[in-house]
Amino acid sequence: MRIALVHYHLLRGGVTSVVRHQARALIDGGDEVLVIAGEAPQEKFEFPLAIVENLKYDQARTKGEQTEAKERALMAEDLAQSIWSAMEEHWGHSADVVHVHNPLIRKNRLLLPAIHLLQQRGLRFLLQNHDFAEDYRPDVYVEEDHYPDNCHYGAINSRDYSFLHRSGLETLGLHLLPNEVERLRATEGLNRTRYVYPVRGIRRKNIGEALLLSLFIPPGRTVAITLPPTSPRDQKTYQYWKDIAIEMSLPVEFDLGLSSSLSDVLGTALCVITTSVKEGFGFSFLEPWTAGLSVIGRRIDYVCQDFERSGIGFDSLYSTLDIPMDYLPPPTLKKKMETALLHSFSAFGLTMPSYDLKMLSDDLFSRDVFDFGRLDEELQTDILQTIASNDTARQDILDANPFLANLASWAPDESRIETNRERILREYSRETTLATLKGAYHSVIEYPVTHRLSKSILLELFLDPLKLSLVGMGYE
Repeated sequence: MRIALVHYHLLRGGVTSVVRHQARALIDGGDEVLVIAGEAPQEKFEFPLAIVENLKYDQARTKGEQTEAKERALMAEDLAQSIWSAMEEHWGHSADVVHVHNPLIRKNRLLLPAIHLLQQRGLRFLLQNHDFAEDYRPDVYVEEDHYPDNCHYGAINSRDYSFLHRSGLETLGLHLLPNEVERLRATEGLNRTRYVYPVRGIRRKNIGEALLLSLFIPPGRTVAITLPPTSPRDQKTYQYWKDIAIEMSLPVEFDLGLSSSLSDVLGTALCVITTSVKEGFGFSFLEPWTAGLSVIGRRIDYVCQDFERSGIGFDSLYSTLDIPMDYLPPPTLKKKMETALLHSFSAFGLTMPSYDLKMLSDDLFSRDVFDFGRLDEELQTDILQTIASNDTARQDILDANPFLANLASWAPDESRIETNRERILREYSRETTLATLKGAYHSVIEYPVTHRLSKSILLELFLDPLKLSLVGMGYE
């Protein structure tokens, strides 16, 4: 098969890694691949590549919004022709399947109309979605275009698959596409004293909760966060948490990955922690086991359930970190949650149904506890300071969270590590994920579909007030 892999850029990041893995697997499996991107990688790229400048991120979205409809249509035609020409120059004809990554995220206003035009030329598409604007990310929501009809879609977890199906897609044209997991290495012979959180410290990684965990670890150990974020707004929040850690003298290290390799950092780890409130595929729940390290911390059910169906076990994760309502200000919390929900609906151009506000209020005031991961930075800081200064509060929070009470005596289960490592390297190997991917391509070629994705239903599924997390709100 001839496969065109399309993405906005090839700069370092999760989607770029997936594109590289897919390109390598397909080529090794005997297929022809052309990667089409708007921006070239900064390091060596070993696969056939075409750079299409007008595919890269919009430089200014506000400017894009002001573009005349006629001018925008002409620009979309140029992008469609550029993609078509890249394939013709490489092969002399078009690809059998055009596999586009994250097209439903408004990073380039021309991409969706260009896909519509290329469909009219007979191209067959697989649209793989790693993120959704509907998941509280109105800044990248596509308002003016409907999502492409009558083409195949891919999801990276079962929740997203379910949401796409419930929003109008037939199962024949919908594919669950797990990612390949590469083996990580941990340098041997180093002193293991760290609970390592190997992430860029963006907001949804819930850094305040990592600081909370540091209050319950044994003396002489630290929580270590590896990398700073790159966006200015996330950097501001990240710096806030660095300042709080210094102010409270917490055993937390930041930016460890800037001066040490990941292998060396993992070599100093007792385990890997995660406190993230939102993930796509969930590499963070799989990769550490391949380096012989347990994963402990916050569970994300819709991610972990997929892995558990593959026989992978998670014995040291919690679904919520419960804070007794005695230590929270309900009127303030209610106002913050309602404001965030109202803002989200408004940003999507929607009027929030009154029953959503009632559902949120009823849920809040029927609780004896509230999940720390749903609070914003201000309320999280109040809790941290309360725990550090109030022994009664500390004990109440320990009583509500057995995981915290057991953290000081936690030790890795070597049998679990070995079982998980074997299953991950088998179930998410290059061979296994390639077979799934090629099966999807054959379906794209052999089984045309007639369906339409309802943006309104998709929005309703994601904008669930009972799932709202203030630190999980997307912004850019």
